[in-house]
Amino acid sequence: MDLVTRVTTAAEAALADHQYASFIDVLTGMNLLQNVQAWHNGRVQYLDEMVQGSPEKLLKVIELFQQWAAQRGLRREDLPPHASFIPRPPKYHTASQYPVLEQAFRLHFVSPQLPEKKLEKLREKVSAAAPPTVFSIVKASKCSQCNRELGKGELLTMQGNQPLCMECADLDHLVYLGSGDAALTRRATKHSGLWAVVVRFSRSRGRYERQGVLVQPEALEKAEEECLADADLRAARQARDAERRQFEDVELAERMAERIRELYPGCPPEEARGIAAHTAVRGSGRVGRSAAGRALDDHALALAVAAWVRHRHTRYDELLMSGQERAAARSAIREEMDSVLDRWGKL
Repeated sequence: MDLVTRVTTAAEAALADHQYASFIDVLTGMNLLQNVQAWHNGRVQYLDEMVQGSPEKLLKVIELFQQWAAQRGLRREDLPPHASFIPRPPKYHTASQYPVLEQAFRLHFVSPQLPEKKLEKLREKVSAAAPPTVFSIVKASKCSQCNRELGKGELLTMQGNQPLCMECADLDHLVYLGSGDAALTRRATKHSGLWAVVVRFSRSRGRYERQGVLVQPEALEKAEEECLADADLRAARQARDAERRQFEDVELAERMAERIRELYPGCPPEEARGIAAHTAVRGSGRVGRSAAGRALDDHALALAVAAWVRHRHTRYDELLMSGQERAAARSAIREEMDSVLDRWGKL
């Protein structure tokens, strides 16, 4: 896939998903930028430290992104960078010989159909300061300020590269609220003048996962009172939302199956429906639930079809079960997989 197609596909997927496309959306969609949250949380100082590609390539991506936006008639918004709780100037990168990159990270192209109220919310979201990140540690550490020993499961935050306990970070007056009740969390953080996100590193998944939040005690009390007062109303709304989401999921799967049959006319209808139903499961993390998948991007659907064929029409799972490495197993079943895909690609 050439660079023009990759930029266009990523930008179109972002626009379809949230009615605007940013330079960060494009880089993420092209797999040139991953784990942006690490920068939001202050674990990475400069965003371009995580970007793959030379400055020359990024400049070309910027040019193509702007050309795409001009052709689509989108409105340009230069939004301020996300602030961070770490006390440092909000600068994106150190490549001063390419100052255009600094400005590019602020680029947002907005659909003319985006209501002004939603645009204001977008501006507020982008310019809002990120809350502090607190880590539930998985191995012993020590506070860099008071030298207190911190055991597994205790909380610390980072000031630059230095770990701080909750007392030294002035966060010890906050109380912990675990994940699980979205309404309670939303209201508690809304009422809390200061709050922090609690994460823990998962060795099995190789990433930090959110565990809950720290909020002011009075904010939690107020949130609990509000949740008790409208519990019945929220339950009824949740039931309606669940019904609506189920309808949307069925509709998405039907559209996906139809598009798969167009791309692979030799694919049996029941297989196309099976692929669509599998990849479109809400919350699965599969390609069908990505922005590109929901936009029925051909490349995303091709990945979904390939994954289905790999697992359902080859010995791939059997080879993995026997202890073969993933790369070796994929190589071993390549001919089987290509044979099915070639057959499906024909009438």
